[in-house]
Amino acid sequence: MNATKPSQPPSRTLIDHPQAQREADRAQANREELTERIVQVIRQDGTVEPLKGLHLHRFSSPMEACHTASIPSFCVLAQGSKEILLGSDRYRYDPAHYLLVTVELPIISQILEASKAEPCLSLRLDLDPVLVGSVMVESGYPSVSRGSHVKAVDVSPLGVDLLDAVVRLIRLLDSPAEAPVLAPLIQREIIYRLLMGAQGDRLRQIAVLGGYTHHIARAVERLRQDFNQPLRIETIARELGMSVSGFHHHFKAVTAMSPLQFQKQLRLQEARRLMLGQNLDASSAAYRVGYDDASHFNREYKRLFGQPPMRDVERLRAAAQEPANSI
Repeated sequence: MNATKPSQPPSRTLIDHPQAQREADRAQANREELTERIVQVIRQDGTVEPLKGLHLHRFSSPMEACHTASIPSFCVLAQGSKEILLGSDRYRYDPAHYLLVTVELPIISQILEASKAEPCLSLRLDLDPVLVGSVMVESGYPSVSRGSHVKAVDVSPLGVDLLDAVVRLIRLLDSPAEAPVLAPLIQREIIYRLLMGAQGDRLRQIAVLGGYTHHIARAVERLRQDFNQPLRIETIARELGMSVSGFHHHFKAVTAMSPLQFQKQLRLQEARRLMLGQNLDASSAAYRVGYDDASHFNREYKRLFGQPPMRDVERLRAAAQEPANSI
């Protein structure tokens, strides 16, 4: 007589599959709606700000690396892909992932996938530290431990509930009478879901009153204001109540750069802006941003931008004369 095997419970994979499929279908529908709505709002390449702090971007072709400055923000792609370079760290994201930035930093941004048929469509929501702090208090979310630190940029999977909130925020663009009332509520929901998600610790650093990231944010602001002045690490560390070695360690943990590398990028980006916008020659621009040695400036400029200063500026001016593709 053959023994009968005890019945086995259904596979967990089989039980969860319908729910997983429903969520996948819901996410796909949301992405398609987000794409359609951004296309309706911004019909040509460029950037618009239909609601305060909400920026929509459209690019119809890939773009080479662009040196810019980040601000605390939550970024989503409806279509295409982008890459952010912070120091030596690369962060690539697409419609299935979101980017979170919590400190103003010099970064390099690049559009990887875009075409006229399927332009790169993105959304950026600026994050107000006061609002983040308010949602933290309201939700009873604990603040970070004093002395903790996390890097100021990262990419994480975009969950269906978070994506749903993003789509509902975009829908309000069709309801200008309702947007002033409902948009702040949806923004609070987005912040809440970010706090509860994979990057909750990172987002909390925006509003934290203690912890090293708060100190580093202060140092970043100081360096941004005084980028053309000699870098006095000892003075900054002392003002923050940190040792020099501790300041170096925590600054790099947050920004992926040393203070000197950070200052160098600020100086070179400003010199590039001065040569383009004010027609300064390389020597004058170098002096304005704090370089005493023009040859040293030229070497560092070429290392960052790939070409000597004036050749780089001539290339950028020539590109500007061509039909605009983006921004």
